Amino acid sequence: MFRSFKLGALVAGAIAVSTPVAQASEFINILTGGTSGVYYPLGVALSDIYAKGIDGARTQVQSTKASVENLNLLQQGKGELAFALGDSVKYAWEGNAEVGFKAPLTKLRAIAAIYPNVIQIAALTDSGVKTVADLKGKSLSVGAAKSGTELNARAIFDASGMSYDDLGKLEYLPFSESVELLKNRQLDATLQSSGLGNAALKDLSTSQAITFVSVPAEVAASLGAPYVAGTIPAGTYEGQAEDVPTVAVVNFLVTHEDVSDEVAYQMTKLLFENLDTLKAAHSAAAGISIEEAVKGSPIPLHPGAERYYKEQGLL
Repeated sequence: MFRSFKLGALVAGAIAVSTPVAQASEFINILTGGTSGVYYPLGVALSDIYAKGIDGARTQVQSTKASVENLNLLQQGKGELAFALGDSVKYAWEGNAEVGFKAPLTKLRAIAAIYPNVIQIAALTDSGVKTVADLKGKSLSVGAAKSGTELNARAIFDASGMSYDDLGKLEYLPFSESVELLKNRQLDATLQSSGLGNAALKDLSTSQAITFVSVPAEVAASLGAPYVAGTIPAGTYEGQAEDVPTVAVVNFLVTHEDVSDEVAYQMTKLLFENLDTLKAAHSAAAGISIEEAVKGSPIPLHPGAERYYKEQGLL
């Protein structure tokens, strides 16, 4: 009887140990950005969707410094899905060391082009900043160093015939920390690349008189793909009475080649079957459409995603 008990305990122990191993391939770590941005709430929504919709899936959401860090983590196999800006994805595929990619990230695969990030430069109204040129001599936060936002800032400055050297003070800070400095009058402006309705900027607009800086369409034209002309529609933020011209860049959901075809297929399928849930998580998701999902990717589609788009007649 004692021997039978020991055998039963060993079998039970073996099952307990082996179960997580069997499910390991279904672990989905979603790489996002700062908690005050758009990536994070959308990542949380996707995590819930995948946990319910993919058999055996265990999901997790990781807050990161966003695009550049996310893509490097994917290449290392430390995530299964990531949000990233289109220009960062392009630089990652090419292995642009200057912006944070020591070698080409050849394992990256696309799931979908999603909503556009809109470059939103908010300045304290009494700073007098209304255009990019007005930022000369002023203090500006451009996001975390070598983040997708900061790469956007560099590109816009370059296309505007300026550099960081033209600023009076430069800060590399996340969205929420930048806003706190603006509230305390320790900063003139913040450049944030995100979906419209950014929580940090909403917070700022309700507590300070701010002006959104215009970026002319010719800047987008000179930058070229994946940059396009964009607009911050009137009323997006408290006290914003008029449309503000600016630049936008498309975001992508990215995975890597070691994620199974079936999991990639399910991630793609469930994304588009649950757009209402994503829109409820953040209004930026209103910019996601299946018709645009396969356009303009600087990296190959994952075969699992490709299978879904073929079923939908898009490929």
